Amino acid sequence: MDFGQFLAPGTFVDSDSPQVRKFVTQAVANVADPRSAVLRLYAVIRDNIVYDPYVDFSNPANFRASGVLSAGRGFCIGKSALLAAGARGLGIPSRVGFADVRNHLTSPRLYEKIKTDIFLWHSYTELYLSERWVKATPAFDSALCERAGLKPLEFDGQNDSLFHAFDRAGRRHMEYLKDHGAFADVPFDMIQAEFVRAYPALMRVGGLAGDFKSEITPTD
Repeated sequence: MDFGQFLAPGTFVDSDSPQVRKFVTQAVANVADPRSAVLRLYAVIRDNIVYDPYVDFSNPANFRASGVLSAGRGFCIGKSALLAAGARGLGIPSRVGFADVRNHLTSPRLYEKIKTDIFLWHSYTELYLSERWVKATPAFDSALCERAGLKPLEFDGQNDSLFHAFDRAGRRHMEYLKDHGAFADVPFDMIQAEFVRAYPALMRVGGLAGDFKSEITPTD
């Protein structure tokens, strides 16, 4: 298999960005083994980059690895692009995968704005480890998971790490509906067209403002 496109910098998976390179160096410290380094990188991106879907979805910076680093927060696509960019910096082939999902526990205000609990083009990262592709989802940080009653997603480098179907209380959480496959870089124009069609009210106002985590109903 030719991994060239999955190791090269992209427009959104901008692994050549000085900001991304510095972030990777600091995140993995002196971990020499690439597999161990990418596991640490996953944990740092998951928890230190706050999950925030209240961003302007028309702004390419929110889909770009370096843009997410500048903001210190991002939604699933930007965080997946960051993990893919970081992995490439470690010499690990990576790509960004996408699927439509139904989130049964979404924020009431976000639901009111988009009138659906179906989220198109939810993103995860695929990493080539142990001679096969494995999925990693660094989207929801541990603080958000604690508030929402979810178990933070772990990633061991061997098994796919995808959202849980149920929360800790047994409530339905995430349902995967349609797989769009994986790409060497974020297909921004394709995603924009789908978002404009599906979420016109949200796209017209450049996203929602506010603290998403505070809107999630706390659980015991």
